[in-house]
Amino acid sequence: MTSLTDDELCFPHLLNSSCRKTTHPYFASLLIYIIMSSISIVTVTLNMLVIISISHFKQLHTPTNLLLLSLAVSDCTVGLLLVFQIILIDGCWFLGDILCVVYFVLYYMITSASIGTMVLISVDRYVAICHPLHYSAKVTKRKINICICLCWIFCVLVHSLILKDNLKQPGGYNTCVGQCVINVNYDSGLADMILSFIIPVSIIVVLYMRVFVVAVSQARAMRSHITSVTIKCSVKVTAKKSEMKAAITLGVVVVVFLICVCPYFCVSLSGQDSKIDASSSAFIMCLFYFNSCLNPLIYALFYPWFRKSIKLIVTLKILEADSCDTNM
Repeated sequence: MTSLTDDELCFPHLLNSSCRKTTHPYFASLLIYIIMSSISIVTVTLNMLVIISISHFKQLHTPTNLLLLSLAVSDCTVGLLLVFQIILIDGCWFLGDILCVVYFVLYYMITSASIGTMVLISVDRYVAICHPLHYSAKVTKRKINICICLCWIFCVLVHSLILKDNLKQPGGYNTCVGQCVINVNYDSGLADMILSFIIPVSIIVVLYMRVFVVAVSQARAMRSHITSVTIKCSVKVTAKKSEMKAAITLGVVVVVFLICVCPYFCVSLSGQDSKIDASSSAFIMCLFYFNSCLNPLIYALFYPWFRKSIKLIVTLKILEADSCDTNM
């Protein structure tokens, strides 16, 4: 039996009780560090810009933007949690069993809150486009704030129950010192998949498809009511571009979301009492993190007010008196 060197152990002074480090080629390790660090920085930066913009400028205090604010808060937190995933690249956890469980609870809760907020955004857009005359009455800032609070409370309660065994016995499923492992049994994994994946995805797909159908029908209705040949041709081209833009935008939203969240939920149902090892599931978690990086781009970056607010923040004009009343 060959003895392990100090460089191969997470805690060399503990000898046989210490976990063994996951060895990677130098170039591969460097590349992983760079990619994950970049995702973390970009995620936090973009979402902080959204948070500052919506929080500071009074004109942006609309129901839809409050949902974007909730999404940005959850996604910004996901970017911060990526720091802990970077620590786990070599397979060693140095922060103790309690922080290991807390990290996973926060990770599950925050990503679930992000998905829940995306559902609320899809509902908001559905009402705005499909029932525009009733939008101002049905969707108010007070109702949106209540929905956001309920969404976060629901995520905290659900994932506290799913991970209750891990919370009661931190580190109980570790096989060596320096490991960060949680146990999610089949029933809990199934409940998590239904509540955090199947139901939200079904709602998002159905509502976005409905929005797309209504947008296309409205564009065709506008085109059919034009009598001038010249204008008719112009509107025809514009309508087609509008239809394509709607299709691409909605397609990107749904496809990116599915690509980022599908792998985890497939793994969670891979077997009875499956154990999710943090160090071995880095790729799956990075997809979650990458989705949080893309969310501000998909939902906010293409808004004109966001581009204008970035300029005001970068040029420090946001610090001027009465800047919160700026016309966005």
